[in-house]
Amino acid sequence: MLQLTNEKKIWLEGKANEIRTSVIEMLIEAGSGHSAGPLGMADIFTALYFFILKHDPTNPMWEERDRLILSNGHICPVYYATLAHAGYFPLEELKTLRKFGSRLQGHPHREYLPFVETSSGPLGLGLSQAVGMCLADRMDRGKNSSKQFYCLLSDAELAEGNTWEGAMLGAKERLQNLTVIIDRNNIQIEGYTEDIMPLEPLKQKWEAFNFHVQTIDGHSFEAIVEAVVQAQAEFSKPSVIIANTIPGKGVSFMERKYEWHGKPPKGKEGSKALKELRTLQGKIKSEHE
Repeated sequence: MLQLTNEKKIWLEGKANEIRTSVIEMLIEAGSGHSAGPLGMADIFTALYFFILKHDPTNPMWEERDRLILSNGHICPVYYATLAHAGYFPLEELKTLRKFGSRLQGHPHREYLPFVETSSGPLGLGLSQAVGMCLADRMDRGKNSSKQFYCLLSDAELAEGNTWEGAMLGAKERLQNLTVIIDRNNIQIEGYTEDIMPLEPLKQKWEAFNFHVQTIDGHSFEAIVEAVVQAQAEFSKPSVIIANTIPGKGVSFMERKYEWHGKPPKGKEGSKALKELRTLQGKIKSEHE
């Protein structure tokens, strides 16, 4: 049973802020890439890799590891930063984001990074991939497999029909060890989701597909951990966690602005973003002490 202490929660807050700082540094160095989504998902990634997931950076292909499938591959700066902070590769390599010859491409590429579970880029494919992995694991191990499968989706990519095909099959097969986490940040590259392709009532849609559904604050470590605990306690159906997040979280001039979906900070913007994050890091550190 996952039990989050206050001390661990404060530590996770600090680590998430370090990851956000790495994201901004990477984007400044690259001169291209996505800002809003990676910053908004830093708490989710931190909770997963530093508290929830069963994984081993010293043995990335460990057969008993949990699986994380990132469907919205464009938020890979936070994925790469989290993996580096977790010990999968040196932090220094983060500076190679999107550069020629780098392993850290603009979307995750499993051929270059075998410890990521899938290559991703085209939106809408992740859930079907995760369902397939779950079914393969069941064929190998039976219904009592101890592995957990986590599929991370963006909200806007729910407009892709393949997502709902995967949802139908996952529900039909009662994949109780599958947890979908939706980054409900309400933005996409052209604007706000509810203006472009409305998703609400989102909770009821997933319930109609026979998923166990929870809606949480995606920046609360207590809420994230409790939602995962409840998902793991559901033995009759797959689960969905709708995580309400703030795009651009931690950088005041980016927060909730869709214009930052697909562009990096440049010049004074980057300096200002780093200053805000480093100031916050000092506050977290003093709280921890």
